[in-house]
Amino acid sequence: MRFSDKVYLVTGGGRGIGRAIVQRLVEEGGRACILDPDRHGGTDAAREYGAGVLYVRGSVAAERDVRRAVAACVKWGGRLDGVVNNAGIASPNVGPLEDLSLATWRKFLDTNLTGAFLVTRAAVEHLRRAKGAVVNISSTRAVMSEPETEPYAATKGGLLALTHALAISLGPDVRVNCISPGWIATDAFAPRDERRPPKLAKKDHAQHPVGRVGRPEDIAALCAWLLSDEAGFVTGQNVISDGGMTRKMIYA
Repeated sequence: MRFSDKVYLVTGGGRGIGRAIVQRLVEEGGRACILDPDRHGGTDAAREYGAGVLYVRGSVAAERDVRRAVAACVKWGGRLDGVVNNAGIASPNVGPLEDLSLATWRKFLDTNLTGAFLVTRAAVEHLRRAKGAVVNISSTRAVMSEPETEPYAATKGGLLALTHALAISLGPDVRVNCISPGWIATDAFAPRDERRPPKLAKKDHAQHPVGRVGRPEDIAALCAWLLSDEAGFVTGQNVISDGGMTRKMIYA
């Protein structure tokens, strides 16, 4: 119960990796405030995980929503020990570059990158007081790409740079680290009425050196460690959790 009496804000915590992180924090004695525009996912998570979860509807891209969520979290929990900047647009493919609109580019930027800045800025006075920690959720797409994913890759790469910049600016009071997940099958962490087994083939598992596709629990466990005092000597780092895929040479 290493998070007893501690309070965390998890953006995008209504489903997927964010929801798994919320579950892990609550299981280890903590309380978690979810900031998410998805009312169904956020409400369902709060109901499933009980009194240890507060749901606040809002977008990380809206400065007013962010300030309101941080204030609600601190009022509810009496403190704020950590932030998980997980919210992001999950679909990386946007089509050919010549057809990419500035509005789409800005939408990715506002949610995936500016959102992390807004949340951290709004929370920093509370985090300093608590000697807390921040974990940003990036992606292996920050260091490798498929075609037609420019906004997603750029924003996830920006999170890596934001991480080390914040770590230097906020240390020693606040530690800031980043996780870059690889392929994570999130079907089991949808709202309860939407859950289903992931549709995965043997070849999907086989292309990972560890022999399987990732699970949200894998990222939640790593995030919990980075938030804990056990990671007290770790800051400014990007930890890749991808089953070894970015280390695997691929030949046609």
